[in-house]
Amino acid sequence: MAVITGAASGIGRAIAHKFAANGASVCLLDINRKHAEAVADEITNAGGTASAYECDVSDRASIGSTFDTILQQGRVHILVNNAGVSHIGTVESTTESDFDRVFRVNVKGYFNCINAVIGRMKSAGGGVILNMASVAGSAGLADRFAYSTSKGAAIAMTYSVARDYIGHNVRCNCISPARVHTAFVDGFLKNKLSRTRAGDVRETGEDTAYRQNGKTGRGSLACPLLVF
Repeated sequence: MAVITGAASGIGRAIAHKFAANGASVCLLDINRKHAEAVADEITNAGGTASAYECDVSDRASIGSTFDTILQQGRVHILVNNAGVSHIGTVESTTESDFDRVFRVNVKGYFNCINAVIGRMKSAGGGVILNMASVAGSAGLADRFAYSTSKGAAIAMTYSVARDYIGHNVRCNCISPARVHTAFVDGFLKNKLSRTRAGDVRETGEDTAYRQNGKTGRGSLACPLLVF
């Protein structure tokens, strides 16, 4: 059984489909129940096994009740920490509330989910924890202060958990995608960046740091690495 947070859209949705296609029973956690249920229906209609749960990863009580329900169904073999929020701004333009919001989801959310499941993984003989980080966590990207800092924390968290639990057969890894087409990213590009011709949105300035071979990736590109 694989638990995937932020599974109602974007990378999370693609991960859920890929894991289900490879035989996993997937539990889709998202703050948007309706969209999570729609993804679960897509997977079920394709012959997979999926269930949807409304859950706020930043809320310890919400995580506790959701994982209590999931763990009654059986062992969690895989946790994918994918739910996240972004923010545009420098250290000067980022407010305290902005910073707290990003860290509640991108850092505390990861902690909450790991904390809820790792004890059961230990007692069951092992498991896998996969954290979605970002190139922003290890590269200097302009106007990404809070987001980059949170993803750097996710990378450090991954190293720490991996070191502490390797003796319990719990593997913890992360991947750091560059820019990927999601609702947030596409909306940002449309609203904030210049259009060079009809239907073609291109990055300007520092945002070119996200580009790989001149292309923006799709969420599905990260999935084979996660399955591996």
